[in-house]
Amino acid sequence: MSWWIGLNAALRTGSEILAAGISVTAFALLLYAFTFNLRDRVARSFILILSCVVVVFTADALGSTATSTENITLWLKIQWLGILYLPPTYMQFSDAVLATTGKPSKGKRSFAIKLTYAASTVFLLLMAFGYLLGPLAMSSKPAEYLSRTVFTDLFTLYYIMTMVASWTNFTRAYRRTTSHTARRRLFYLITGALAPALGSYPYLLYGSTFAAQHTTLFWFVVLLSNLLVGGLIVMMSYSIAFFGVDWPDRVVKRRLFKWILRGPVTGIAALGVTTLVKKGGILLGIDYASLIPILMILTILLMEYTVTMISPLLERWLFNNIDQQEIDLLTDFGDRLMTHNDLRQFLEAVLSAISDRFQSKNTFIAALTTGTLNMVVSQGDMQAFEGQTLNESILPAVIDQENKLDLYHWGDFLLMPVFDSRSSEQNLLGIIGFQQKADQEIDEDEKKILTRLSDRIALALINRKLQEDVFDRAKELTPQFEQIQKMLLDSRFPSIDQLTQTELRTPGELSDLVKDALTHYWGGPKLANSPLLKLNIVKKGLADPNANPINSLRNILRSAIEKVKPDGERRMTGEWILYNILDMKFLQGKKVREVALKLSMSEADLYRKQRIAIEAVAKEIMEMENKE
Repeated sequence: MSWWIGLNAALRTGSEILAAGISVTAFALLLYAFTFNLRDRVARSFILILSCVVVVFTADALGSTATSTENITLWLKIQWLGILYLPPTYMQFSDAVLATTGKPSKGKRSFAIKLTYAASTVFLLLMAFGYLLGPLAMSSKPAEYLSRTVFTDLFTLYYIMTMVASWTNFTRAYRRTTSHTARRRLFYLITGALAPALGSYPYLLYGSTFAAQHTTLFWFVVLLSNLLVGGLIVMMSYSIAFFGVDWPDRVVKRRLFKWILRGPVTGIAALGVTTLVKKGGILLGIDYASLIPILMILTILLMEYTVTMISPLLERWLFNNIDQQEIDLLTDFGDRLMTHNDLRQFLEAVLSAISDRFQSKNTFIAALTTGTLNMVVSQGDMQAFEGQTLNESILPAVIDQENKLDLYHWGDFLLMPVFDSRSSEQNLLGIIGFQQKADQEIDEDEKKILTRLSDRIALALINRKLQEDVFDRAKELTPQFEQIQKMLLDSRFPSIDQLTQTELRTPGELSDLVKDALTHYWGGPKLANSPLLKLNIVKKGLADPNANPINSLRNILRSAIEKVKPDGERRMTGEWILYNILDMKFLQGKKVREVALKLSMSEADLYRKQRIAIEAVAKEIMEMENKE
């Protein structure tokens, strides 16, 4: 019989570990929903269900370790607190799911939800005054529970009726869904929703006699039930993870997968190890107290290490994607790109090498951007190059030379232009400058050193310029990405209203409208018929009896452009580039070629900067509208 007793103890220990694991899993998924899905009604309703599950299984796990009658009773009552509010949260959740398929409540379902919350609150008051539940039924075969009363039977009937009504809503939602992917996810959701409903109810109220006669079978069923509940909750959370987020499916799957590995799986492993050490220590009569914190920390560290090492392999195996090569390319680009800080660090190292080699205290490197020389890094006293010296004196002298110079004297400074060697025209990228001693001569070997350093600087500047082009293109695509992701969100559980709505939902849509209005700023159908005329700030501008909507919108556009303008006196420098484009192209009505020549840039570069400038205007208009 000793082995039979040991089997019962093992099954009970396993079920207790799984009950605590369900609590950990539910809490982790609760945090996930709070972090990523809080904007969606379905996800918010699911959070309420998870909150009840956390209360039920946390109280169950802590109550199983309690020894005094008072503590056991307290934890069982706390467990019932979660059970009491499962019916109304299920009703609310099922209503939200049904509404997602295009069947919003017309009043009946909303009234039913309020009614169930009121009923659960009444049962809570009955429990508080001692009418809902009887005294604690102390029994070692198989577990302790609070005896039932006539009000317990009424609650059980109410529990069953509410769950049946909720599943009716789930079934209606499933039937209304036609998309294969949406039906599959709703099937996961409905199947997973069985877990909290069936796994949380205390069946010992009606089966204690049978359970006492078959303890091994009882604990085996409890063990399987807890294992099934944990898996179904994860399945339910997987379905909910797609509600209210506009990420691609692969991103949703990977984030949830990593969250589960680093949260519930790691937590359950640590909990299981410490529980087994405690049980083993009691059985063998060993002092286990000092081992528990050490083993818990060690388990967490090993699990985190394991997850870090194997998660990329598991992701490739579980979420094999035909676009993985493109994703890896972008990921590798993010790891290897040269940021402004990286470029500065590299150029500072080159500048230090020049200073050491030529014993110069004053050195600098300037880069040419949109026709303007800008000091990137410098060492020593650069007062001689303050203000417009670089652009008014040095730059014209270098550009006007018929033969591309290797070295150029400027006072007591020696300058070396940095050219793009890939181009046959040797486009100027920047200038290296260092102060030369009066008696210092530059021989051929030193000139070769400068040439090699110049090539490295050119490579870094070219690389950074290419990356800036990529960044500009990414900025152009970002609004479109946002719009597509919003459309993707609507298409997961589609309805006609979602897919055909015309409300402005992304900055990209507003930017397109701003561009059209600016194109016809001085008159034209794109301004006269612009949807921007419906903005509150435009309507507010009609307070003047002599005002009209078109002039009001024109004033709003001008005000937004003025907000883009930098402080100080107007210049043709980089910081003024956006405002200058807006002013000359739209307010003054100059042609593209004329503006490009004036700003010393190519037409392609002008169009890229123009998009950024229009996005800045759209952002200002959005901020002005939000303040109304």
